[in-house]
Amino acid sequence: MNEARLLKSRLEDQHHIDLFQTGGRADPDLSTDSLFGPQRGKMFGVLECLRDDGQRFFLYSFSGQYNGRWQVPGWAPPLFDVDRFKELNDPVEHRIKDLGRQLEQETDASIKEDMRAARKRLSRQLMKQIHRLYLLHNFRTQTATLAEVVGPSTPLPTGIGDCCAPKMLNQAARLGLTPRSLVEFYFGRSNLSGTRQHGHFYSPCADKCKPLLGFLLCGSSAEPR
Repeated sequence: MNEARLLKSRLEDQHHIDLFQTGGRADPDLSTDSLFGPQRGKMFGVLECLRDDGQRFFLYSFSGQYNGRWQVPGWAPPLFDVDRFKELNDPVEHRIKDLGRQLEQETDASIKEDMRAARKRLSRQLMKQIHRLYLLHNFRTQTATLAEVVGPSTPLPTGIGDCCAPKMLNQAARLGLTPRSLVEFYFGRSNLSGTRQHGHFYSPCADKCKPLLGFLLCGSSAEPR
């Protein structure tokens, strides 16, 4: 908890998440100002771990992307290869945006309906392909896809695997660290539903995090009993 409070204080004092670089100016794209605007805030997390020599080690994460970036130095990476994600996502995303622009110019109702259906179909297909890129690691050196962990017939919610806890536990397993405690807090403007308030601490979410935690914690001292 102390390390999470320290992280929250650093974000408040320095107004950016570029906290782990040495020298030079902070990257303006990593400012926290956007978290208090229309974009709203996001979750941040701290995972206390032990190394093989018994020394404490901390991992840090933010939920989802940060201003379009999946990777920021010092923060836990996503559960997929970012280059592969871009190869898969970017061409389809361009097509979806092109359809959106065409929709704005189209006046025929039936054509617009067909275009909306095509855009929705592309988005769903893309999401399924992206979900296949996620690879989860646990403390028994096992790996699994999202579908293998959640179940092949269970619909995967948007954003599953992108929360703080899965990112940090996945990184800890890959680095051979032993997790000891995990804390998450919300930073920025409240979300639209009002369920997240600036500076408050929260447990991992039920729909996107908890279905993955059992697998991710396998083989750790924190494994559920």
